[in-house]
Amino acid sequence: MFLTNSDIVELIELRHALHRAPEVSGEERETAKAIVGFLAPSAPDRVVTDLGGHGVAAVYEGAEAGPTVLIRCELDALPIEDLSGVPHSSQVPGKGHLCGHDGHMATVAALSRGLGRQRPQRGRAILLFQPAEETGAGAAAVIADPKFKEIAPDFSFSSHNKPGLPLGSVRISEGPANCASRGLKIVLTGHTSHAATPEHAVSPMKALARLMPELTALGPGGALEGNYRLVTVTHASMGEPAFGITPGRAELWATLRTLSDALMGSLCAEAEALVREAASAGGLSVAMDYHDIFHHCENHPEAVAHLRRACDEEGIAHGETPPQRGSEDFGLFGRSSKSAMFLLGSGDTPPLHNPDYDFPDAIIAPGARVFMRTVRNLLG
Repeated sequence: MFLTNSDIVELIELRHALHRAPEVSGEERETAKAIVGFLAPSAPDRVVTDLGGHGVAAVYEGAEAGPTVLIRCELDALPIEDLSGVPHSSQVPGKGHLCGHDGHMATVAALSRGLGRQRPQRGRAILLFQPAEETGAGAAAVIADPKFKEIAPDFSFSSHNKPGLPLGSVRISEGPANCASRGLKIVLTGHTSHAATPEHAVSPMKALARLMPELTALGPGGALEGNYRLVTVTHASMGEPAFGITPGRAELWATLRTLSDALMGSLCAEAEALVREAASAGGLSVAMDYHDIFHHCENHPEAVAHLRRACDEEGIAHGETPPQRGSEDFGLFGRSSKSAMFLLGSGDTPPLHNPDYDFPDAIIAPGARVFMRTVRNLLG
C-alpha cells in the first residue's frame, strides 16, 4: 500500500470538496484549479493545463527510456439536483457529482502521492483529468489539442465505479466494454391553424405518434452481443401549450445505441429513412442532427492482462464483465494506444445519475492500488 493514513484523509477531503462544488461539462475551470493545487506537493515534471478545454495532465518522468502510461479520469459533474443529504452534498443548485467523477478524480490524484515520492524508473506516467466526458466531447477535444501530441501514450487506463458490484472488487473483460451511442434530434415543421379548423393546418401529430414506436422498434435491446441495438425516445414536444391552436411544429429526441461503432452507421441510416418517410407522408419539412456522440470502448487484450496482473498482485478480487449499455468517450484513447477500462464495485449504492448517489470513499484506495501497481509493472 503506497498511501499513508494522512494521504487517505487528504484524498477524502479532496473528494468531498469537489462534490460540494460540481461543474458540468465545459465549465470545469475551478475543478481543474483544485486538481492542480492538489498535485503541486508531488512536484510533477510538467503540468499541462487547458488541455482540450479545462483538462489537466501531470507528467512524471522516468530516468530511462520507456513507454508512456496514461491514467485518465473525468472532471465534469451532471446537471442533476443532488438530493443525497450527505454533509458534503452539492452547494450548487441543479448540479451534482452523481456519476462518481469526484471519486474518480480522487483515485487518480492518489497516484500523485506515490509518483511524487518515487518517480518511474523508465518511460513516463501521465495523470489525465479530462473535461466534458458526459457530453462525449471531452476525449476528442483532448486528443485534438496539439499539446496532447507531446504526451501521447502507449497505454491508457481508466476505471468507472459500478453500483451493485461488491465494494472494491474489479470486473474487466477483453473486447467491447461500452456501447457506442448518439442523440438524434428531429424537428418536424408544418404550419398551424385554429384548433376549430385543423384541416387548414399541416400538423406533425400523426408523424410524431408514428415515429415513437417505429424508431424504438429499430433497436429493441436484448442481449449485449452481436448486433445489439437500442433506441430510446428521450424527449418529445409538439405545438404550443394552448387549446386554440393546431400544432405546426414538433421535436423528437432519441438515443441510438449499438455494441460497436461499425453497427452505428446502419442504425442511423434506418432511423433517418423512417423519419423522412413519416415527414413526407405528413407533408412536413424535416431537419435532423446528432448530439452527444460516443464511440464504443474496446479493451485491448494486453492492457487487460496488465490490469488483471495488478489485481492479482494487490489481492483484489476480479472477474469478467459483459459490455455496458452506457457510453464512455474513453474509447477514443484506444485508437492510438493500448487501452482498457475496469469497473470498480461501489457496493450497495443508488444507481449512477440518481439524485441520491454518492461515491463511496472506501474504494478510493483499492482503485488507486490497481492503477499504481499497473504503472509500476510497466515503468518500474
